[in-house]
Amino acid sequence: MGVNTKAIKSRIKSVGNTKKITKAMEMVAAAKMRKAVDAALGTRTYATLAWDLLVNLSNGQKEKLPLLETRKVKKLLVILVTSNRGLCGSFNSNILKKTAQQLKDPKNISTQRVEGQELEASDEVEIDVIGVGKKGADFAKKEGYNLIASYSDFSDTPALEDIMPISKVAIEEYEKKNYDKVVVAYTDFQSAIAQVAKLRQVLPISEHDLEKMIDELGKNESQTEEKKVINVDDYLFEPSSTEVLKTILPRLVETQVFQAILESGASEHSARMMAMRNASDAAEDMIKELNLTFNKARQAGITQEIAEIAGGAAALE
Repeated sequence: MGVNTKAIKSRIKSVGNTKKITKAMEMVAAAKMRKAVDAALGTRTYATLAWDLLVNLSNGQKEKLPLLETRKVKKLLVILVTSNRGLCGSFNSNILKKTAQQLKDPKNISTQRVEGQELEASDEVEIDVIGVGKKGADFAKKEGYNLIASYSDFSDTPALEDIMPISKVAIEEYEKKNYDKVVVAYTDFQSAIAQVAKLRQVLPISEHDLEKMIDELGKNESQTEEKKVINVDDYLFEPSSTEVLKTILPRLVETQVFQAILESGASEHSARMMAMRNASDAAEDMIKELNLTFNKARQAGITQEIAEIAGGAAALE
């Protein structure tokens, strides 16, 4: 019986040490989450005003700009945003599962909207992937997709300059018509306990998809923001509104990719915080059960010793 109580006591100590680790990881993840959420919310005003400007400048635009050109999809580029590390619950599995489901039948995600009508994709759609995070790159290799680039050195709160190479590849390759559509797969942060895996169109720039993404940027229960309407008639554009639009369109692409990465960062730290909290709670429950088992084993040992003493005393009489 002594061996059993010793083993149980060792287990209690081991679980207690694990609980200390998970509690510390939870606190670190919570601090990182606050910074990541602030970064995600901080870009919303810029993204909203940029979208309003795009809509107003696009009205009556006669010249067909490359980033607004919609064509039949033969080749698709997916920017897949995941994490570098695990221990974050179902964060990676949710976005990878969502992406795998969409890419299993790429014709669905490759359908384009043109003046209210749908333009179906080609029968065979080639898929290239840019992995943002090691988990996404590993997924692309495992599933046999062509991984053209991988980025895994971002900080917890990356700057716009950090994601410029990704946006540059997407913009340049789309303008060269090497890709007919670019989508970003990311996890949208809604609250500390709710994150939603999404795939959103980046190119060609679509007012419908962009408006939907802007409406969801950084939303939480405590923040509501009304859109500001820009009256372009009050402004004089030099050299022309078309030139201004040519300048702002690449910035909108950069904003969408940047926002997706910020949203995923906030979601990752939130998911890790909740996973570590659940692990700490599970460790606490396990310690209580082990203590109960230990006390029962010790009581059983004491009872047996008393019975042996009493039996020996009775034999001497």
